[in-house]
Amino acid sequence: MARRRQHTPLRTSKQDIAAAKRVPQTPQSASATYRLAFTDEEFLTSDEARGVRFQLEYLKPEVRLRERGINSTVVLFGGARIPEPGRAAWAGRNDAQKRNLEIASKYYDEARRFAQYASLTSEALGYKDYVVVTGGGPGVMEAGNRGAADVGAPSIGFNVVLPHEQAPNQFITPELTFNFHYFATRKIHFLLRARAVAIFPGGFGTLDEFFETLTLIQTGRMDRIPLLLFGIEFWRKVINFEALVDAGTISPDDPSLFTVVDSAEEGWDVVRQAYNLPVVELR
Repeated sequence: MARRRQHTPLRTSKQDIAAAKRVPQTPQSASATYRLAFTDEEFLTSDEARGVRFQLEYLKPEVRLRERGINSTVVLFGGARIPEPGRAAWAGRNDAQKRNLEIASKYYDEARRFAQYASLTSEALGYKDYVVVTGGGPGVMEAGNRGAADVGAPSIGFNVVLPHEQAPNQFITPELTFNFHYFATRKIHFLLRARAVAIFPGGFGTLDEFFETLTLIQTGRMDRIPLLLFGIEFWRKVINFEALVDAGTISPDDPSLFTVVDSAEEGWDVVRQAYNLPVVELR
């Protein structure tokens, strides 16, 4: 949906870009210093312009999401390596890793179904609230966007440029597919509209996203929202919260800031009850 431009008697930046291209080529007009600042890629990617790039990465998704009227989201975090059941790529993995990933593949289906519940609720609210958002990549991220697509709902993907190529998965709504250079601005957008955050099994990135969210809630920098850990056995092995309590480094009440669940139904029921949402049935 195109944003209606406010009328102004002043020339627009697009008009000046076009005019600058028509200037006769001379040593002066060919100089890098003569380029309009906002068309000068060398300047925009310089160290000195880093603050401007942070602003742009915050502003672009913010403008586009506002144009779509998206008020709130349901965030799914989880491993890019969690395969769809029966479709794992085993190259470079030992037997134990293969077995464990095959076990964890059930969470691809749980993430997909959880996204369906969120998206059917979003449908009832005009796709303005509880819109699914993921990191836009494969694995659990793909499952989340796929669940939304299963029920004909839009979903958001916040990709990030990595040293190895990572294209956005095919299930994200194209007009809601974003790409980031900075992890920091990407994290802001993950949580800015979040009404619930679901954490599925994953690696360093998933742990980082979980602890970032948990820390913001624990310190009161973010409202308390449903924070779901999917995979009772996985998280029991990976993080010993009781040891942190015993060590005195967290409060005995801190583990109550999140809820450990094992199924999409369990997880969505926590969200539904938190916001008194209507019951939806998967179709």
